[in-house]
Amino acid sequence: MKRRLVLSRSLSLVSVLVGAAAALIWMFWPQITGQIEPPAEVEDKLTLRPATFADLDGWQTDDMRGTVRAFARSCQAMLRRSDDKPVGPDPRMGTIGQWRDSCETAVSLDVESLRKEDARAFFESGFRPYLSGNRDTAEGLFTGYYEPELQGQLTRGGAYQTPLYLKPNDMVSIDLGDFREDLKGTKLVGRIAGDAIKPYYDREAIEEGALSDRDLELVWVDDAVDAFFLQIQGSGRVVLPDESVLRVGYAATNGHPYFAIGRELIARGVLTRETVSLQSIRKWLHDNPGEADAVMNTNASYVFFQPLKVDPNDPEAGPLGSQGVPLEPGRSLAVDRRFHAMGVPVWLETSDPMNADRTFRRLMVAQDTGGAIRGPVRGDIFFGPGEDAALYAGHMNRQGRKYVLLPNSIDPASWQDADTQTGGTS
Repeated sequence: MKRRLVLSRSLSLVSVLVGAAAALIWMFWPQITGQIEPPAEVEDKLTLRPATFADLDGWQTDDMRGTVRAFARSCQAMLRRSDDKPVGPDPRMGTIGQWRDSCETAVSLDVESLRKEDARAFFESGFRPYLSGNRDTAEGLFTGYYEPELQGQLTRGGAYQTPLYLKPNDMVSIDLGDFREDLKGTKLVGRIAGDAIKPYYDREAIEEGALSDRDLELVWVDDAVDAFFLQIQGSGRVVLPDESVLRVGYAATNGHPYFAIGRELIARGVLTRETVSLQSIRKWLHDNPGEADAVMNTNASYVFFQPLKVDPNDPEAGPLGSQGVPLEPGRSLAVDRRFHAMGVPVWLETSDPMNADRTFRRLMVAQDTGGAIRGPVRGDIFFGPGEDAALYAGHMNRQGRKYVLLPNSIDPASWQDADTQTGGTS
């Protein structure tokens, strides 16, 4: 009798499961058989909504003198171009000619004697703000980066066993857009191997010596973990034994996709989403040298460097960003260059990296890019050099919004023609 009861219950459970499975198959049968196409992935598109300076929370209290300095540097690069050249990929950002008056004024200003209210008045009198959106979704992710400082020497020896490599001469970059229009913007990086092109060496192969004995070592540093994070940041300072400083910057990447090793440490259960940060990752790598290489190698991407020149008239300026001008700590922002133009002022509204209950409101300038900075409402804040900057950058992972400031000479009424190219306005 007991066996019959158990069998009956088992058959009932099986019937329920089979019935549920049948119902799910019936519900999704059109998708399974291809009768209904699954929804296509929505393409990112920048929308710009006109705003006023009164809409910008914290505008009246921000000290924008550092922003004027950053903007003037960008303007020096912009003013070298012809008036008919577009500022960026989006025609709504205007032409060099439409930015010329504002740029010439910025370059002429003496930032050292400028008052806070004068800096604010400069932007208020010459620009209008526009809320950036991704198809009108104004919220986006904002992170941070910094300029690391490492210890190194020009020859290998003692503690200095980790090389920073120059760009290899056998590396080739192929723009697939040259072959097919629908692949425009897609690039492949490889190496020539006989009569074929192969993917370039990944991180593991390079760390195991794929580039050894080729005279590609720019400098040798004393900490492999610091070298790893230098690659993520893209530029930094190497202090040599005589106390002189070698500034290094991004030259190229091996073309492999970037993978955040924090995800690997979360998957291993040694960190959580709440505890993962630059500092916690670095500590774990230093505390677990036997596993550190394997974890770092999960990020197959590898960055090559070049020595950076220092402007004798501005020796304390930050590293060069993608625009080719020095970055200003706390005022330079990395953006997605597919949507935003270099040199454009950006008002940022987010939360403080060290305290989510505090606001972080300031005017910045788009002067850099980054492989992980993707989307119209995305930004990476340059915090500068040093441990404090590393602390802020390591904890910066906040949602927020941004407004771009465009010169008054740009008429939004002209954007109708740009609608089909850029996704329009709202």
